Amino acid sequence: MFDGEIIEWRGPAPYFFVAMPESDSAQLREEARSLIYWGQVPVHVVIGGTGFRTALFPRVGRYLVPVKAAVRQAEDLGEGDAVAVTLRPAWRDNEQR
Repeated sequence: MFDGEIIEWRGPAPYFFVAMPESDSAQLREEARSLIYWGQVPVHVVIGGTGFRTALFPRVGRYLVPVKAAVRQAEDLGEGDAVAVTLRPAWRDNEQR
């Protein structure tokens, strides 16, 4: 679990993320080595009372956790809000660790 701030990444459409700390990113990179595909790691995330699956995006030595619109709406979150994030690699069903 880690705490972070919701940031907006502007592009053709706005995207919202929480950046993982560098140390947590490095640990996850090692732990989920067999899952990494094109630099992304599939994970199960819980923010507040809402759980969801997504893929982390690598960015300058850290991973960014996408925060879906449905999650932001369910938890009444926006840019700049501080959140507690719990995540674990989304192993395939026959590959639980």
